[in-house]
Amino acid sequence: MRQENTSDIERLRGVLSRIRFASDDGQFAVCELEAEDRSLPVTIVGNILSARPGESVEVTGRWHDDPRYGRQFRIKSLRTVLPSTREGIEKYLASDMMEGIGPTLASRIVDHFGEKTLEILDDRPERVLEVEGIGEKRGAQIIECWERDRLVHRLMVALRSHGVSAALAVKIYQRFGTEALDLIRRNPYRLAEQIRGIGFQTADEIARHFDIKPDSPARLRAGILHVLEEAHSDGHVYLPRPILQEEARELLGCNIGALDDPLEELQINEQIVIEQRDGARAPAVYPGKTWRVEVAAANHLRRVGSATRQLDLQGGGFEERLDEVEQNLCIQFAAAQRRAVLSVFDQPLAVITGGPGTGKTTIVQAICRLADTAGESIALAAPTGRAAKRLSEATGREAKTIHRLLDFSFDKGGFQHDEDHPLPVDILVVDEASMIDIYLLNALARAIPTGASIVFVGDIDQLPSVGPGQVLRDLIDSGVGSVVRLTEIFRQHEASAIVVNAHRINRGELPVVPTRREGELVDFYTINAENPEIASNKIVELATERIPDAFGFDPLDELQILSPMYRGEIGCNRLNERLQNIFCADAVQLRRGNTSFRVGDRVMQTSNNYDEDVFNGDIGRVVDVFVDDKVLRVDFEGNTVEYDSGSLDELALAYAITVHKSQGSEYPAVIIPVMTQHYVMLQRNLLYTAVTRGSELVILVGTQRAVKIAVENDESMKRYTGLAGRLRGG
Repeated sequence: MRQENTSDIERLRGVLSRIRFASDDGQFAVCELEAEDRSLPVTIVGNILSARPGESVEVTGRWHDDPRYGRQFRIKSLRTVLPSTREGIEKYLASDMMEGIGPTLASRIVDHFGEKTLEILDDRPERVLEVEGIGEKRGAQIIECWERDRLVHRLMVALRSHGVSAALAVKIYQRFGTEALDLIRRNPYRLAEQIRGIGFQTADEIARHFDIKPDSPARLRAGILHVLEEAHSDGHVYLPRPILQEEARELLGCNIGALDDPLEELQINEQIVIEQRDGARAPAVYPGKTWRVEVAAANHLRRVGSATRQLDLQGGGFEERLDEVEQNLCIQFAAAQRRAVLSVFDQPLAVITGGPGTGKTTIVQAICRLADTAGESIALAAPTGRAAKRLSEATGREAKTIHRLLDFSFDKGGFQHDEDHPLPVDILVVDEASMIDIYLLNALARAIPTGASIVFVGDIDQLPSVGPGQVLRDLIDSGVGSVVRLTEIFRQHEASAIVVNAHRINRGELPVVPTRREGELVDFYTINAENPEIASNKIVELATERIPDAFGFDPLDELQILSPMYRGEIGCNRLNERLQNIFCADAVQLRRGNTSFRVGDRVMQTSNNYDEDVFNGDIGRVVDVFVDDKVLRVDFEGNTVEYDSGSLDELALAYAITVHKSQGSEYPAVIIPVMTQHYVMLQRNLLYTAVTRGSELVILVGTQRAVKIAVENDESMKRYTGLAGRLRGG
């Protein structure tokens, strides 16, 4: 075996001052290290194991003279250490790890205590009250944070080599307290089950470090749950047992027979449910919670759908009243539209589906008018805040998010409307129903009173929900209730190339750019770009110059880039970085890991925050950054929300977002990169969904070949769900 030459390995110690570049997978970074024995910063390259600017580190490695980038230090190993210099201590106290201490206050503390600062904080942390500007409240916060940090540091030392960041170490401490390290040594797989951000692979690496055997029952159970969780992320409600076993076998490196006992144990503990569905070749394996949710949702929808509605109209029937509504709205409904409106008053469970320009919004307006005539109370809802706002603007009536309609309360433990406290409505209209997953459907169905009607309105050809299930498709396939499909594009929409091309794409035809006279503007363009670098440059030019100049759209409020993926030159991450450096180049910023947030940034909420009334997909603007307090404020269309360093992971830059994240929203102008580099995402329903997000301007940037691949690829991934069968009573 070849012996490694260790004679040229050196050790550097200093403060990680800046991360110039970090790969999407976290395995490679280019950073600046302010080494203790050098006057100029050193460039270090390699895996920094989630270390962050401001941390003191000890790095071993070798020097390398790169012909393009010059002298670099290539990392062999890296560990975090407590700093020993005044400057290092100051940066450490001002880092993300210490809440309540910004650069100014850190400087004051080190000026007061000098190089003994950390020693004093260890032995007598109450002495921080001696520092000018630190009152009792701030002092208590610093003391609490320091005590926690000492325990968290022990976790970081144990877990750092496995890629567990300081932020995750804090979460582990908050979940398991002082017993965290002992628990991890006994069963690290609990981290994957209970700590968001730690997956099976990380837990498995930690387990190997603590010599847990590959055939350990805990490992096999964790692997099975991981496969189900991954399937969950892909939209599946369950997996057929043979598929689950094969994927688990490949993951765990075991034989399929070794999975029998762990599957039985998980079923006994109610972590999974194994069910033989009627007509299915193999048993379905559900996560226990998801099985209970699907069963409950189906039962409640069957309860609603089987009830008898009794409506009494004075002076004529609904047909006659619908004639009056047509006169008031100055329109004439097509036969399918009339059926859609009247079905709501004939069936307690109705589905109305159709593409852009087919009149779904007008139908909802007519339903509202007829409900008023019949003396029926009506409520309007949608899955997201933007979709609810669009529905409200289109109907002139209040529309709420489903969460707000059901009155979610974090303090009170969930939705306040359920089967015991149903919604006080006779008719509920839910728009953008393709976005509803099985969990949200269950919450909604529970709250519908028996005898009321629920109407699902949506576009079956759009992408399914981000969460598990395919609710709108299952409702249609079940045959339960009334289903009306709208296919006709109405005259007022025929002039829109966006609408026409959306339907062309949906039929498997290539989009076309409308003919125009020289200098004339249209609403649909394709721009050729042969490689990602050219495409990225053209997208940036369009967003910052050409579209604002030609069309007058505000690039920060009225334009959205929709990319199929996060990674790559035309992925969301890179485009966001480029546009941030143009729109907010010199703004005050707050950094979280490899991402900085600056005043003026367009940002998106990435998880539901019920306390602050902001939800996954909501877009806002950063209006304030307080560097010393590590706090920023974001304005979500009038709702100002404050984020501290612990909640910044709820935000992402949103100059460019994925198509999935755009569902339920509509933007005046949309730019869509379509390149063969996104081959795995080139699907008809994804391109169709992206195009239908633009209301006044859509521009495709890429190659005709990539557009052709997407249009011809109608093989959307099959989702394993049981809702349709349960609704049919099977």
